[in-house]
Parts: sequence; structure tokens; C-alpha cells
Amino acid sequence: MTDTQTETTNPTGVTLTDFAAGKVKALLEQEGRDDLRLRVAVQPGGCSGLRYQLFFDERSLDGDQVQGYDGFEVVVDRMSVPYLTGASIDFADRIDAQGFTIDNPNAGGSCACGDSFH
Repeated sequence: MTDTQTETTNPTGVTLTDFAAGKVKALLEQEGRDDLRLRVAVQPGGCSGLRYQLFFDERSLDGDQVQGYDGFEVVVDRMSVPYLTGASIDFADRIDAQGFTIDNPNAGGSCACGDSFH
């Protein structure tokens, strides 16, 4: 799939693995609300310059890009899309690691904890 196809079929540029999507859906069901979406954003900060933010959000911001999944939506603000295009989100559930992980081909380097990148 070319970058153009990715942008056309997925305006957020971010994809979730099946396991991550299942985890998001389960967490939303626990919240008991149907007005929340998973927001993925890039903000200045962290030891490498930029840091990822993943959180449930009820807001709709001007320029948000939205991708529908089975039972929920992922939203990325317009400023974060260029940093996240091609990124894949997974969920680790191992003894040594648990939580969402982001594999981002745009990151030139990252910190040891994986929470920030440049």
C-alpha cells in the first residue's frame, strides 16, 4: 500500500492492531460511555522532544481526522497527523511490559522508555 492509499483509506494515518483495537473496545465498555473516542496526539515534551498522548476524549476539535473501528473511533488532531502517518499502535500484555505501544516510522530516535521521540 502506498502512502497515498494509506492517507485516502485512513485519514488519521494511524492503524491499530486487532489486539489493540480489542483492548480499546474493552476499556470503552468498562467506561460505560458511547461518546468517547481514542485520541492519539503528539505534544512537545519528553526527553527526546516530542511525546505521545493516548487518551479517551469526548471533544471534537477543528481539523480532527477520524478513523472508524468496530465499535469506536480513533481521532488525531491535524497538527499530529504528519508525525503519526504510518504509525501502528499495539497493546503489550507481558510480564515485562503492559500497555499501548507505538511503532512510528517517522521517529528518528526515541527515549529509553519509548514515551517520547524526535
